[in-house]
Amino acid sequence: MSEATEAAKAAARQARHQVADTLDQLEDKFNVPKRTGELVDKAKAAYEKNPVPWIIGGAAVAIIAVGLVAWAIFSPDED
Repeated sequence: MSEATEAAKAAARQARHQVADTLDQLEDKFNVPKRTGELVDKAKAAYEKNPVPWIIGGAAVAIIAVGLVAWAIFSPDED
């Protein structure tokens, strides 16, 4: 085979390799279960490092939920 053919084959192999790498990167980026697991791991680590903000946030959400339910129950009905 000629040098041009070998060079073309080498370029094609390199291009296929680059496309495969790009597809692998895209697969990792859009892999929802993997990303969710990473997010859960980060949240667990943050909670273990300092649980106070998580407790305050949970309490705030609970207070808001109770307030909304109380508002819905005790507000006058307008027809």
